[in-house]
Amino acid sequence: MIVTRPNIAVIGGGLAGLSCARHLQDAGCRTTVFEKARGPGGRMSTRRGDDWQCDHGAQYFTVRDNRFRDEVARWEAAGVAGLWEPRLVELTAAGACVRKAPDSVARFVGIPRMSAPAGWLASNLRVHSGHTIVDMQHDRAGWRLQSKEHGVHEERFDAVVLAVPGPQATVLLAPLLPLTSWQTAVDMLPCWTLMLRYRTPGIRFAPGYDAAFVNHGPLAWIARDGAKPGRQGSEAWVLQASAEWSAAHLEDDDETVCAALLAAFAELGAPPPDAVTAHRWRYARAGAPHHEQPDQDSADSEPGLQREAVWLPAVRVGMCGDWLAGGRVEDAWLSGRALAAQVLTSMACTTSS
Repeated sequence: MIVTRPNIAVIGGGLAGLSCARHLQDAGCRTTVFEKARGPGGRMSTRRGDDWQCDHGAQYFTVRDNRFRDEVARWEAAGVAGLWEPRLVELTAAGACVRKAPDSVARFVGIPRMSAPAGWLASNLRVHSGHTIVDMQHDRAGWRLQSKEHGVHEERFDAVVLAVPGPQATVLLAPLLPLTSWQTAVDMLPCWTLMLRYRTPGIRFAPGYDAAFVNHGPLAWIARDGAKPGRQGSEAWVLQASAEWSAAHLEDDDETVCAALLAAFAELGAPPPDAVTAHRWRYARAGAPHHEQPDQDSADSEPGLQREAVWLPAVRVGMCGDWLAGGRVEDAWLSGRALAAQVLTSMACTTSS
């Protein structure tokens, strides 16, 4: 008896893609993850230098679903995630600092950096980093992928998972499939991010809080990276602009963006940093759906109305990502798990004598 194990390509090494690949592999499938960056993680990302590091994507994650709670417990047991209890404030338009009262929200971060859980998930997966998939075609042998860096990949796949933002999935699918409603259901919002380093002894920003929501000007969030557990290196702060400001300045150059956001940070009393790096997240998070859906944060929202993943069994192509499921880190992991379940139901291992 011969057991056929489906061979599945996962395009995108963020949390959704890694979650999907791990669940598929644990169920007996062969999986290969293609990631355009130097390593897995997606927006759970950390920039590192010789003497510094800074989380410049997702700043923390929360837990609502019991399945994700169990997963985070595994991350904690592996030493790659832990609780973060920052001194958190809100900075108002009047310039006042409103200290937020302790809340019931448990905030978690990767340890020693935000990308650590992704690295742990990828540790027993086959991951091809530095592979930007630009084309996918189907022939008798299965799906064939082509990357910008390495050309046509020799291996053929029985199915393809697109674990990338909706606009990027559209680029790959539009030449192959008719446009469908999911492709225009959600806007993706951008975010300009600065990573600041203070290396000079005695020069640092110590405002009496670790992180702040900013509700005026171009900034939306600021945080001292060293306040998170397990961090090392020189003093580093991350500044994230609001989605509205980022969209209005999406095509600005780094120098222009740095000048504007550093000026806003200076207004909060911060000294000039010794070094600064800008990063533009073109697809930082999902915006509001074009069609009406219930508020997923509302207590009376009906569960299940928001689609966690998309599986097209006729062509054996699936899509997952936080942009489909709600926008949180938790949603990315759940979306990958949901797609894996659909793939396994549709492509049960076949046997032949």
